Amino acid sequence: MTDPAASPPVPLDSAASAARAVQALVAGGVTDVVVAPGSRSAPLAYALAEAGAAGLVRLHVRIDERSAAFTALGLALGGQRPAAVVTTSGTAVGELLPAVMEANHAAVPLVVVSADRPGELRGTGANQTTVQPGLFGVHVRAGLDVPAGEDPSVLVREALAAATGGPAHGVPTQPPGPVHLNLAYRDPLVPDGAGRPVEPAVPEDRPAVIGDAPPASASDTSDPSAASTPAAGSTTVVVAGHGAGELAAVFAAHLDLPLLAEPSSNARFGSSAIAPYRLLLEHLGPAITRVVTFGRPTLSRPVTALLARPDVEHALYLPAPVSWFEEGRRTERIIDNLPELLEFAGRGDDGWLRSWREAGATAEAGIQSLLADEPRITGLHLADAVWEHTDGNLVLGSSNPIRDMDLVAATDWHPLEVFANRGLAGIDGTVSTATGVALAAGIPTRVLMGDLTFLHDVGGLLLGDGEPQPDLHIVVLNDGGGGIFGLLEHGAESTTARYGAAVERLFGTPHTVDLAAIAAAYGLRYERATTLDELDTAMEQPIRGRSILEVRTERATLRDLHARIRHVVADGFL
Repeated sequence: MTDPAASPPVPLDSAASAARAVQALVAGGVTDVVVAPGSRSAPLAYALAEAGAAGLVRLHVRIDERSAAFTALGLALGGQRPAAVVTTSGTAVGELLPAVMEANHAAVPLVVVSADRPGELRGTGANQTTVQPGLFGVHVRAGLDVPAGEDPSVLVREALAAATGGPAHGVPTQPPGPVHLNLAYRDPLVPDGAGRPVEPAVPEDRPAVIGDAPPASASDTSDPSAASTPAAGSTTVVVAGHGAGELAAVFAAHLDLPLLAEPSSNARFGSSAIAPYRLLLEHLGPAITRVVTFGRPTLSRPVTALLARPDVEHALYLPAPVSWFEEGRRTERIIDNLPELLEFAGRGDDGWLRSWREAGATAEAGIQSLLADEPRITGLHLADAVWEHTDGNLVLGSSNPIRDMDLVAATDWHPLEVFANRGLAGIDGTVSTATGVALAAGIPTRVLMGDLTFLHDVGGLLLGDGEPQPDLHIVVLNDGGGGIFGLLEHGAESTTARYGAAVERLFGTPHTVDLAAIAAAYGLRYERATTLDELDTAMEQPIRGRSILEVRTERATLRDLHARIRHVVADGFL
């Protein structure tokens, strides 16, 4: 029973409150924090500096909050654990929204820590003050507002639990995702000099489940061979979308089923994987009667059409909650355990997988023959080389590069791990995300992106003096604008004949930016490859520090190239 005469708790000053917040983050397993400079967030900055000096956390400083947030997102992806980003108040918090949205839909435990004015200043017109609580709305798993003077420790623990899915008995009860901690601070914002070191804390035993595709549930098994195998006679295919994981490849191989795996599925390998699958669907697709999907397919219109066919039964493997759709909004059968999934899929009919493999081999040979006759390097040449020569981590930018990779990446080789921002498939923040991935575990990383993706986050190249430097090879496919639109309806002859100039200006967005000058300005090594030999030579160099490789291509010939590729593949069925 509480003594009514007891004195209320003494309010904490800003330095003490910030120190407890940092201690709770460290105890919760946060090892990397990205800080953007600001005055209201100064108590957190000083507390983090002490924690960093004590070896409890790694600090990364970025002047651009959007870059800071995507760097933290990359750190969470590459480290497979929550990572935090700290900002001051005002517009700084709004800059985090794109990364928060991506983290929401991709199930990444991004911890947003924003500093705010105390309650007495809110709504008064005080400088740099806005409504920060609830700012991220539906895109965060939890939004917690901590008044000035209060101990934030309990709410920090609650936020970390929400970020990692609120696991109970090792099984997530909701998808992992971003959380928002809004911490109010009063003056003084600078420690009084007495020093409040952040005490070492043992990280809590909190699993960090990251990515669109969930892990097997506690009652499940990751080995399909442990369950009984159904009888043969199936014409099922396995679709491995973003984040599907190795289980998709094992499952398909176990049942002798064709595997249609996107590059960022991390399942594009093994005896069942078919590299040019999207071009084969037009010819072999009519025979498909069932589809089993792992992860989230996002790249291919032929796959989207397959999944929408009313004559095809479709099962989606979901052993745990995911963040990319709302319950009741999808029509396929949801299966959460492998025995039921095996029964649904069935073993492949005699010759079913062989027909796909033979067609795939013929298509690959035709595509490679056509590319060998091309006078200049294309995006497909570049994707092929990047995949073949990457033995560390690989990050893929949105738009054409990841689709080029989806068409030509070989299935007899796989980078260590493939990452991509496919939660919302935006081009923003790619340089920063790749930087975070490379810093997370110190693994040499290569990132492939288009020129507009590069320019959109060129500020992510800015690392201050003394900041940790990643081993990052930035490969830029530069076609002087937005090449993907030429492959869509906007590039059709009927459209360009009427709206040609408008299409080029509004969708092509042409530019003549000098990438070598950008590299020099930011202090990065720069190379340009104009031949396949130069490209291979550049790819074979070890990745040490940061560098940029530019490969220029032509947008004007892109639609014709892909039309010729479709014809080559179709010729294999004549």
